[in-house]
Amino acid sequence: MNISQKINEIVACIPDHVKLVAVSKTKPNEDILEAYKGGYRIFGENKPQELTLKYNDLPKDIEWHMIGHLQTNKVKYIAPFVKLIHAVDSIKLLKEINKQAEKNNRVIDCLLQFHIATEQSKFGLSLSEAEELLMSDNFKELQNVRIVGVMGMASYSPDENQVRNEFRNLNDIFKFLRAKYFNTDDTFKEISMGMSGDYRLAIEEGSTIVRVGSSIFGGR
Repeated sequence: MNISQKINEIVACIPDHVKLVAVSKTKPNEDILEAYKGGYRIFGENKPQELTLKYNDLPKDIEWHMIGHLQTNKVKYIAPFVKLIHAVDSIKLLKEINKQAEKNNRVIDCLLQFHIATEQSKFGLSLSEAEELLMSDNFKELQNVRIVGVMGMASYSPDENQVRNEFRNLNDIFKFLRAKYFNTDDTFKEISMGMSGDYRLAIEEGSTIVRVGSSIFGGR
């Protein structure tokens, strides 16, 4: 199967309300163009400089998602065009995104990243840290960012029950935040969880955005 066929196969088997982000990190423009010519428009990258180069070189109707850990000094590269930033884990980062969005006369959509896995190497907020952020005066002053949901990465584990429970935990966090902080905000609706090995489980536990790379483009 070629790249477009793999994308079409995944899209055909996921619910209509779930968005597939084709993770094109480390892949050449030719691979992305193959998917593009097959009709796909939503791609994810994890390095701001690589994302910016691809944005400059590829068609402008592509919807770009920043899915990796983002350093504050790199926000300026992607602020003019990025559709969604998946991995916001501090008020410092949010303030910088707001600053760069304002410079570009934009409101940038963001997801709060939560640490739901057992691996300590993964980034993300705890629920108490997220509440502290959302209740802070600094957050309330931000006019050019919009929190539209949550994101998390499950443990890299063969234990399906463990992975399912971690996804369920993120869904519970989403429901709690929606009820307490976003109950009048219809844009707070996204749960970004699930990758090539576990996206089906993630969808069963409430995911609305799955990030799939190797199942589409092959290994690195």
